[in-house]
Amino acid sequence: MIDVLYWPIVACIVLVGIHCYLGLHVLMREVIFVDLALAQIAAMGAAVGVLAGLPPDSAVAYFCSLGFTFLGAGIFALGRFRGRRVPQEAVIGIAYAVSSALALLILSKIAVEQHEIESMLVGQLIYVGPGQVAKITAIYAAVALVHVVFRRPFFAVSEAGLNIEGAVRHVRAWDFLFYATFGVVVTSSVQVAGVLLVFSYLIVPAACAMIFFASLRARLIAGWLFGLAGSALGLLASARWDLPTGTAIVAGLGIVFALVVAAHGVRVVRQRFVSSAAPSGADAGHTR
Repeated sequence: MIDVLYWPIVACIVLVGIHCYLGLHVLMREVIFVDLALAQIAAMGAAVGVLAGLPPDSAVAYFCSLGFTFLGAGIFALGRFRGRRVPQEAVIGIAYAVSSALALLILSKIAVEQHEIESMLVGQLIYVGPGQVAKITAIYAAVALVHVVFRRPFFAVSEAGLNIEGAVRHVRAWDFLFYATFGVVVTSSVQVAGVLLVFSYLIVPAACAMIFFASLRARLIAGWLFGLAGSALGLLASARWDLPTGTAIVAGLGIVFALVVAAHGVRVVRQRFVSSAAPSGADAGHTR
């Protein structure tokens, strides 16, 4: 079994590493569905490439998809309105709906098999090989280097919230660079893991970590551990009961999130019980 799961396990480790970090940015920015929108824009770009006669798995088709993703990054960067007259999530939702509609219109003119659409949603992680893992690792390493070099402005934009215009100069330029690198990751990840798993890797580990921890380092470490735990559950279930790997990992991440929420609820109840059971200052003086 380990021979079959070796490269999927390595791919999960690589995917968790980059997506948990980006997920922290996404949650701080409150743009939860940005990866779905960028993934859909990338899919529209791929559909355009196929309509133009490009082989779906070719490098030219990939760069066509990536080009549309950069276009989406520009839209999201320009869609940050001063004073939040229009929430950025609304811009993301509009981009998602329009790109979905355009992709469906294009696909209606192309002979697409059902299994190809299913592959886009849930991926083919179980069939990933060393070449694909090496490719995404190199891409993610390049993106990580950009984020290390520009980590201060990236986090300044993510943390500034409503005061963004006065807190960071050249906001839209930093927004574009962030969403462009984000799009590179999403475009590459969806080819391996599918839309659902990429979204889950982005949101679930980061959300679990933010429930318990405040510092960035603690959130990163905890998020990686939560993501790996959910991946392990899904991979074991997939191997044991012959389940689709990507879907099983999404379910595993859901179980981890449910356990984290339950543990947080128990902690809150325990703290309230301890607080209510502790004698107040007046009561303590009376007892003396």
